[in-house]
Amino acid sequence: MSKEMLKTIAKNKKAFHDYFIIESFEGGIELKGTEVKSLRKGNVNLKDSWCSIVKGELFANGIHIGAYEQGNIFNVDSLRVRKILMHKKEILKLYGMVKQDGISIIPISLYFKGSRVKVQIGLCKGKKLHDKRSVLAERSARRDMERAFKENNRY
Repeated sequence: MSKEMLKTIAKNKKAFHDYFIIESFEGGIELKGTEVKSLRKGNVNLKDSWCSIVKGELFANGIHIGAYEQGNIFNVDSLRVRKILMHKKEILKLYGMVKQDGISIIPISLYFKGSRVKVQIGLCKGKKLHDKRSVLAERSARRDMERAFKENNRY
């Protein structure tokens, strides 16, 4: 059994800053030919993207995949709604969780798994301002401790 090659295309750093990731799922994403070529060049932005469930199907909104330069008439709208391919049972589970207060579905990252493009989506709960501040303070304190530890072990 060979381990499949994972190559990250893009990560949604804003999602990690603005939300607590409760659980993450993997799904395929429905793309046109020139979009895949554009992804290989890295022309993608997940910053303001979100997912919605319509009639039992999961859709990604706001994923910006830039136009492929050599694509001419085959290029599609860069902000079009794209279908996320997942099992019905998983989508129903997500739908049940989204009905709770403050839970959203956010694309976390896009990556190649072998030759296929996969999207990692997360069940997310929004952070309050004080949560963001405490995370930043904790990260700063950890960095200061590592810096002090390095200086003390230099001699």
